[in-house]
Amino acid sequence: MASEIFVDTSGFYALLARQDDEHAAASAILAQAREQRQVFVSTDYVLDETATLLKARGLVSLLRTFFDTVFASQACRIEWTDSVRFSAARDFFLRHQGQPWSFTDCHSFCVMKELRIRQH
Repeated sequence: MASEIFVDTSGFYALLARQDDEHAAASAILAQAREQRQVFVSTDYVLDETATLLKARGLVSLLRTFFDTVFASQACRIEWTDSVRFSAARDFFLRHQGQPWSFTDCHSFCVMKELRIRQH
């Protein structure tokens, strides 16, 4: 079984936005993952947050490419939110109100724990 890497909003953004300071590093991680046949895992919440960030930063020209690439990729799997995952994220978010994490971050942490993904 291939190992899995969780991709969050900053990871997708760094891959897509060539002007991002982390673009080269993100591209290198992608190349290494391909070589090692690793699977990228993300969530519908991360896709939402990434699309919103691209739009907010004036990169709407990347939106279609982003969605088309993610959904056509056999190396990227999207985990979808249901009421159980939402409740777990809500509870985690409420327990960690003192942290600077967004609800999407907390949702991601819960999905990574559920799936036992340690690399992100």
